[in-house]
Amino acid sequence: MAQPPFPTTATTLLLDGPAGPLEVAVDLPEPEVARPLLAVVCHPLPTEGGTMHNKVVTMAARALRELGATTIRFNFRGTGQSAGSFDHGRGEQDDLRTVVAWARQARPDHALWLAGFSFGAFVSLQAAAGLRPDGLISIAPPAAGRGWDFSAIEIPDCPWLVVQGDADEIVDPQAVYDWIDSLPRKPQLVRMPETSHFFHRKLIDLRGAIQHEVKGWLSQA
Repeated sequence: MAQPPFPTTATTLLLDGPAGPLEVAVDLPEPEVARPLLAVVCHPLPTEGGTMHNKVVTMAARALRELGATTIRFNFRGTGQSAGSFDHGRGEQDDLRTVVAWARQARPDHALWLAGFSFGAFVSLQAAAGLRPDGLISIAPPAAGRGWDFSAIEIPDCPWLVVQGDADEIVDPQAVYDWIDSLPRKPQLVRMPETSHFFHRKLIDLRGAIQHEVKGWLSQA
């Protein structure tokens, strides 16, 4: 089955994914700010209600779109109109690889940034070494507990931002900071005080933090 063409207007479509149809949403920046840049944003844990429509995911995509990126959100297998069933981060990496391959084939001259929130951060981090993005954004990465193994993650040699709320009730903030301290190459880290896992009442602050930290990457995009 041939993949659909890359859209020229904002739309939702279905790709031929590794577990069946894969639901994808593409949103374009305003023409006056558009850059040759794709940003793929991964959503949180689907077994706890996470989808590509999650507010943190849509705000992160908005922040990047306002900087000129074409943003791509998608539902992992078993979520929304995406076929298949939850695979604990393994098959979800294949879903991400499918989306990236489609986007890169359609826009080979564009830089690629990967972003993810919570479980989506885990999936994008796990896949990043093989995908070799030009930028990486991890929001509340679940670096301890919950069954996600961060010990073998290989971070690609690209700009990398971690945003973590200090009042996160789901991801232990100190575990995230300890994990970062253990790494040979450390990310840009933004600690957001009085901020919960889902950034309640802090979404605009998240948008500003992302834009402030990644603006310096744009010269490479």
